[in-house]
Amino acid sequence: VQLQASGGGLVQTGGSLGLSCAASGSIGSINVMAWYRQAPGKQRELVAAISSGGSTNYADSVKGRFAISRDNAKNTVYLQMNSLKPEDTAVYYCNARITPLSYWGQGTQVTVSS
Repeated sequence: VQLQASGGGLVQTGGSLGLSCAASGSIGSINVMAWYRQAPGKQRELVAAISSGGSTNYADSVKGRFAISRDNAKNTVYLQMNSLKPEDTAVYYCNARITPLSYWGQGTQVTVSS
């Protein structure tokens, strides 16, 4: 299974960015798709996750600002990020869980300037 992420980049505080991640290969049924992030010197943390049925889960720090969605037919997950803050700066990774395995994308940089 391969995960190809796109989007990200540089944006000013208060701006918006969108990320997308497409899964390909011997996928079967993807249970959960998620976005994680890792800032320099910090541990990787969950940003948002969405189940195959559409249930979502967000980190408290992004609730109300970020929105995760997925297109099951395209095996693609999206992350719309609004009202971005400098503390959102990190490398963002997509993740796909096909029980019992977990797959990671290559990471995409998001930088929010103050």
